[in-house]
Amino acid sequence: QVQLVESGGGLVQAGGSLRLSCAASGRTFSSYAMAWFRQAPGKEREFVAAISTSGTSTYYAGSLKGRFTFSRDNAKNTVYLQMNSLKPEDTAVYYCAARSGVYSTIQAHYPYWGQGTQVTVSS
Repeated sequence: QVQLVESGGGLVQAGGSLRLSCAASGRTFSSYAMAWFRQAPGKEREFVAAISTSGTSTYYAGSLKGRFTFSRDNAKNTVYLQMNSLKPEDTAVYYCAARSGVYSTIQAHYPYWGQGTQVTVSS
């Protein structure tokens, strides 16, 4: 079992940056692949990025690659999503998720979720 707590969301102007964090409980954090998903108002929750257990492999939604960077610090049981050049369409609640083993882009493959953090990008 792992519990996830996101932080770092807020209001930012277009073109700005934010860094989201997701802190996990438990002593086996390094055995969990992690992912970020987001849900914009009135839309389905969508995949953002995923990272392997070691952090050496990452995968991004195509439209986000180059602007977002996903990293992890297993010693701190924390993952980070650095978001640069933010656009109004990035406005959403961002959720981190965890699953044992390899990462996936499919929400249903993740049994553990945080409560979400709001990111609002103004134009």
